[in-house]
Amino acid sequence: MSKCIFLDRDGVLNEDRTDYVYRVEDFIIPTGVVEGLRMLKNAGYLLIVVTNQAGIARGLYSRTDVMRCHQYLQDQCGNLIDDIYYCPHHPDFDSQSLLRKPDSLMLEKAIAKYNIDVSQSWMIGDALRDIQAGKRVGVRTVHITPKIPELPVGDQQAPNLLEASKMVVNATC
Repeated sequence: MSKCIFLDRDGVLNEDRTDYVYRVEDFIIPTGVVEGLRMLKNAGYLLIVVTNQAGIARGLYSRTDVMRCHQYLQDQCGNLIDDIYYCPHHPDFDSQSLLRKPDSLMLEKAIAKYNIDVSQSWMIGDALRDIQAGKRVGVRTVHITPKIPELPVGDQQAPNLLEASKMVVNATC
């Protein structure tokens, strides 16, 4: 069985914006992201992105735009990411979908496809819906947040992906 890090995209792998990130020129990778991904990959984890992309349902951008941003991320990190799952749906614009976090179908599909051991795997995300999706499938969670909340959301908290990566690697050693 494989161990895996499930990664939210916006706010974890790239800077989030108040509007949608769908153009490569707006896809800003924070300092430490590539190093964090490399650290996790070197520790033997599959790296799988699971991201809600409601802008597709809203007609703001296309699936091609999402994949263009993913390819840019892959180019910048040396193709460390093993797969990307994205949900193009939003209940207010097209349809309900179990793919959309906080539901967990994206994670479940990856678990089945890659024979992932959930007891050795993690979800890293910046929103409650990311943590909820991870908990639904039984993985440990890291909440990316600039300040530690009074009531923790995830199993662990970290200010960015690099610090989260260090926590995960140290937790499994």
